[in-house]
Amino acid sequence: MARESGGRALTDAQRAFLEAARAATLGTIAEDGRPRLVPICFVLLDADLYTPIDEKPKAGDPRALARIRDIERRSDVTVLVDRWDEDWTQLAWLRCDGRATLTDDDAERTAVIEALRAKYPQYASHDLEHRPLIRIAIERVRSWGDLSGPGRLPSPPGGGSGSSSSPGGSRPR
Repeated sequence: MARESGGRALTDAQRAFLEAARAATLGTIAEDGRPRLVPICFVLLDADLYTPIDEKPKAGDPRALARIRDIERRSDVTVLVDRWDEDWTQLAWLRCDGRATLTDDDAERTAVIEALRAKYPQYASHDLEHRPLIRIAIERVRSWGDLSGPGRLPSPPGGGSGSSSSPGGSRPR
């Protein structure tokens, strides 16, 4: 059964699931109205999510990226964190709907960059100080499944693929 919380309140289980997750999917709305999805790294500080535009190979000005253009045109976004497991009793997801903006506040940026580097040591050598940071003010949270444990666990080696649009249903035979 899905659980929904309005406003910016995360339950303790939702907060723990989100904080433990290493990756998520950011959904923005493209100019033509279609959803645009991109995997992200992120941190949760207080009630806001933050994601950087890092130094992975990207052509040109990072502010010209489609997700940045989408956010500047329409700030509605969704962040999805999920946990897949071959044991379907372990499936879970958490979806945060909110409004995204780019943050220019120096104190806020310093705290976010410090948190990103603490969570992802790979960012130690990235010049995050001079690149956009996206702040997502969470407005609504919806979750499903047992949220104990981290999101997006790797699949076991040699495991089957199995999928279902209704994860709570029976396993394929």
